[in-house]
Amino acid sequence: MSILSLEQLKQMIKNPHVEHWHEALDQLLDDYEINTPLRVAHFIAQCAHESGNFVFIKENLNYKAASLQKIFGKYFPTPELAAQYANKPERIANRIYANRMGNGPETSGDGFRYCGRGLIQLTGKDNYTFFAGSLNIPVEEASDYLATFEGAAQSACWFWEQNNLNRFADANDVKGLTRAINGGYIGLSDREKHTEHALHILGA
Repeated sequence: MSILSLEQLKQMIKNPHVEHWHEALDQLLDDYEINTPLRVAHFIAQCAHESGNFVFIKENLNYKAASLQKIFGKYFPTPELAAQYANKPERIANRIYANRMGNGPETSGDGFRYCGRGLIQLTGKDNYTFFAGSLNIPVEEASDYLATFEGAAQSACWFWEQNNLNRFADANDVKGLTRAINGGYIGLSDREKHTEHALHILGA
């Protein structure tokens, strides 16, 4: 018997492709030990927040100049520099993700090549490489796989397992989960709302 039924998922997320998401999750959750009502509720809730109800599975990097300075001021210290990059997602990604997370310099194109993808956005060449390695596929194929329902879901399951997030789910600790995923508490109230709803639906 499935740990998460299609009808339950339909109640948790409003998404026109919910059947495809359920098909992917049904094959994956048990493999990654997301296998109790409490664990499933927290997993779906966090994914729902991170992806806007399973809609956004690629990072949106289309920023205006003012937003670049506000959010990424370290990389765009002057209005003139921000204006050069404004509304150019590929150039923005290549700059803000250069020389970290296993990425090469800005000119390498790694920033955009390995920008955030999946339900819990996998970012950086290192993470892509580790994820690809867990599936025995070349890292070059990871981007295309992450654009599929199964790949976007599996990357989130993999991230969950790698960071031992079940320990927070088992403790019903939304704040701990949020900090582990986000590095802070951005969107905490929305995550709590999704979690409460999911727990109710699963009877956890």
